[in-house]
Amino acid sequence: MWFRAWTEKTARALGLNGWVRNCADGTVEAVFSGPAGAVDAMLQKAKDGPPLAQVSKIDARATEAPDGLGFETKS
Repeated sequence: MWFRAWTEKTARALGLNGWVRNCADGTVEAVFSGPAGAVDAMLQKAKDGPPLAQVSKIDARATEAPDGLGFETKS
């Protein structure tokens, strides 16, 4: 499973709202919204990612909650 699909599946399992997308520079950007414990759990899981992922850095910062409910993959 690729990183974006894994992120969507994992975020939904944790009950998070938000989105994930690839950036032009090859990085992945995501917004997670929900209970602080679930967001923290997602960030911990994202440090490893799915099998075969090579996560070198996570840059987490507060932002506005996304509109709507659910979690989606953006293109």
